[in-house]
Amino acid sequence: MKNFFRMEERNTTFKQETLAGVTTFLSVAYILVVNPLILSQAGMDKGAVFTATALTAIIGSLLIGILSNYPIAIAPSMGLNSFFTFSVCIGMGIPWPVALTGVFIASILFVLLSLLKIREKIINIIPADLKHAIASGIGFFIAFIGLKNAGIIISNEDTFVAIGNLASPMTVLAVIGLILTIYLLLRGVSGGIFYGMVVTTIIGMVVGLINTPNSVIGTIPSLEPTFGVVFTHLQDSFTPELLAVIFTFLFVAFFDTTGALIALTSQAGLMKGNKLPNAGRALLADSTAGVIGAIFGTSTPATSVESSAGIAVGGRTGFTSVVIAGCFAIALLFSPVLAVITTEVTAPALIIVGALMAMEISHIRWDKLEVVIPAFMTIIMMPLTSSVATGIAFGFALYPLTLIAQKRFKEIHPIMYVLAVLFISYLGLLA
Repeated sequence: MKNFFRMEERNTTFKQETLAGVTTFLSVAYILVVNPLILSQAGMDKGAVFTATALTAIIGSLLIGILSNYPIAIAPSMGLNSFFTFSVCIGMGIPWPVALTGVFIASILFVLLSLLKIREKIINIIPADLKHAIASGIGFFIAFIGLKNAGIIISNEDTFVAIGNLASPMTVLAVIGLILTIYLLLRGVSGGIFYGMVVTTIIGMVVGLINTPNSVIGTIPSLEPTFGVVFTHLQDSFTPELLAVIFTFLFVAFFDTTGALIALTSQAGLMKGNKLPNAGRALLADSTAGVIGAIFGTSTPATSVESSAGIAVGGRTGFTSVVIAGCFAIALLFSPVLAVITTEVTAPALIIVGALMAMEISHIRWDKLEVVIPAFMTIIMMPLTSSVATGIAFGFALYPLTLIAQKRFKEIHPIMYVLAVLFISYLGLLA
């Protein structure tokens, strides 16, 4: 197994990979609680969605770990589950079985694009500066989410965001966790992020801020309300309205995953010569997980940016993903224990990991104006719009324009022109 996952080549061990897998799982485990809550507002059965979420994460994480040897988790996407519920089902009035069929069709198209290596080719032609901008932009985005989850920043009508109530007990707990985790990392403690979350949880239980679970083992909810529903609504999917929805699912998931893969593999040191080894297999894994997830009964899965927490702990191979899958399998049985992991507990990990990912910003050529403008817009628009895809859209739309202004037409790959047009159209649809 060590040879299969090339552990010696990547300077890692089973212990390090296991710790990384558990850390990533704890960072992304909230999806088991939040995804059912969001999709249930579209009329879906909460218990069935819980099981579908776990099974999709298990299969997706196993696929990307074994096929591509990446230390990454795949789980239902937070952005796309909100789009599914609030924009498609509630906003457009499309019944959830029909919307889920749209996810199924978009995922099949995803698989075809992966098999034809179109997605892989697009990733490899992205200029290095934009890749670094995407990675660092996701770092700022993750840190922003962590600060929000901790209650350190809150929304404000006048200034958009403002400082939160730092005297709030849960915010104090998050700040204690942040200070503790920083201390552990600076002292060189291996797995400091993971131990920080564990100790923060224990402190929360001791002082009564986090409930101690009443039981350890729970029953696994049935998939029957959602399983296979997509096959009975295929005939309802070819309306102009739903075709637009399918395109949006496909487009946003495509570049959300692309951005996350670039950022995470850069962080793990797997990017070689501006190219991503085994990218095709990784992309096939996440698109296949989308097909399976739709059949089970959940919205589109994607590469989880929270995987950066495990990579920061030392995850370097697909064994990390195998451990993540194992944790999701255990979570199906031990859901009462999982419930004690609050967003305030995981917030310090997201803030610190965001800072680590933001270090990619140093590789951008800041002395080149034609690079600075699209790179800066890529970075700043991710946290400001809460969308990786939108940040990429601004950068990709501006990059060819800046080089065209300097009459450097030949330096732009033809696909970048096509992407620029597509992203401008995408931004126009968001208006």
